Amino acid sequence: MRSASILTLGCKVNTYESEYVLNLLLEHGYEMKSFDDKCDVYIINTCTVTNTSDLKSRKMIRRARRNNPDACVVAMGCYVEANDNSKGVEADIVVGTKHKGKVIEYIDQWFRTRSQIVDVTKELAETFEDMEIHRFLGRTRAFVKIQDGCENYCAYCIIPYVRGKCRSKDPERVVHEITELVQKGYREIVLTGIHTGNYGVDLGMKFADILKRIVTIPGLYRLRISSIEITELDDQVLELIRNYPVIVDHLHIPLQSGSEAVLKAMNRKYDKKYFLDKVKRIRSIRPNISLSTDVIVGFPGETEEDFEESYNFMKEIHFSKIHVFPYSKREGTKAALMELQISEEEKKRRVKRVLELSHELEIDYMKQFLGKELDVLVEVNREDYSLGHTSNYLLVKIPGNYSSETILNVQITSVTYPYCNAGVLTKQL
Repeated sequence: MRSASILTLGCKVNTYESEYVLNLLLEHGYEMKSFDDKCDVYIINTCTVTNTSDLKSRKMIRRARRNNPDACVVAMGCYVEANDNSKGVEADIVVGTKHKGKVIEYIDQWFRTRSQIVDVTKELAETFEDMEIHRFLGRTRAFVKIQDGCENYCAYCIIPYVRGKCRSKDPERVVHEITELVQKGYREIVLTGIHTGNYGVDLGMKFADILKRIVTIPGLYRLRISSIEITELDDQVLELIRNYPVIVDHLHIPLQSGSEAVLKAMNRKYDKKYFLDKVKRIRSIRPNISLSTDVIVGFPGETEEDFEESYNFMKEIHFSKIHVFPYSKREGTKAALMELQISEEEKKRRVKRVLELSHELEIDYMKQFLGKELDVLVEVNREDYSLGHTSNYLLVKIPGNYSSETILNVQITSVTYPYCNAGVLTKQL
């Protein structure tokens, strides 16, 4: 029996695709181990969204080689696809963003020939690579990838060049996969994609069309959308959010900048007024909803005045959490050619300020629920406490050892960042 380990870098789509490969390995009799163990096969699902992602991808590939020089090292995903010299990647099997489902076949071939295998054509996928997962090991929530690719071409982003045009999973297969996962006991489903809210553009459908079908699946307790653009929260989607509490009280909506000039330079598809008006509509439907976001600081040409404008807009929106990233120059993108690149020192200063703001806003949001009753889906259980998330994605610590997937009705008693403390009122399941 061969042993294997998978290390996943980057986004929720990579998480889903790694889980798919893990299921394939188990079906073929592999023993799964930790990445730090000595294994016969190491798989690194890489990311290239930033320079740091590239560095970490290379570091993990080298680390796998050190763990066992005789092992088969597989590098797959976006970093490989973006690397012009994929044959120079220090791995035995190199697979881009297409054909991840062929990894088992390639591993078997490598053990027969001991020759490097490279499957990076630079011809991006035209159709959705169908994957279906029947179990998520060690998880209480299940991810379902419904979409791949992006055609927004934001000035800073390399992803459209490595993931290709938008492709959607067949709606019947989406419903079937989620139905099976719910029947197997998964209480929360997370819809994910590279550009999730653009689902259906290639099928003559809209995102709301697939949402309508999912929210009525019997037994589904929670439906979470991993990320959605503000422009894709149209009237139909908002009505579904209004009418179906199975859609959680949390939306992750990337802002990227709160400066009008920077938004335009980034080639984002909205201005501040549009974003703010839509947030007000969302909150009129779900007053206590958690709204988290992504922000880039230090974009080329972002002046101190631009940064202050952005900072103040984040404060005005009053996000529940801000994920902040320093701008990372990606060769091949429009922003890489722009003048007035910002120094790394200045980027770090701006990141620090936004992180401090995020911490302040997170605590403010958490304190709103002191004394309130909420349902918690238990995800982690220890000897004397359990951890889980609410619908609005508060991390809650509860005294007592409760099994995963248990739903508890609790009362929030205090805030000890990064979690809320709560007492159990009733146990539902």
